[in-house]
Amino acid sequence: MSAAKQIEPGATNKSPEMNIERNVHQMKHASLLRRVYEASTREIDNLIDELRGLREKLETDRGHLESDMVEYADLSQQVMQLTAIISDSVENLPRAPRISQ
Repeated sequence: MSAAKQIEPGATNKSPEMNIERNVHQMKHASLLRRVYEASTREIDNLIDELRGLREKLETDRGHLESDMVEYADLSQQVMQLTAIISDSVENLPRAPRISQ
């Protein structure tokens, strides 16, 4: 058997038509792959944009939380100081005489 392809009788007449059909099929296939690639790339880009937005929000929220925690600590310290002042003031009040029955 020879290494060359054997061509069936009558196949030579259809060969250009078959080549055109095969090329059209390949072009459709390539076009489909291109559309899938582009859609996937757009989706990935959208997800990356969403993640960047979420990261910015997280950083903003972290800044607000840190600020709120500092304010809470300051207020807590002030309350502790006021409580100590009130406690000391109450201790220094004159004692009321007990009423006996």
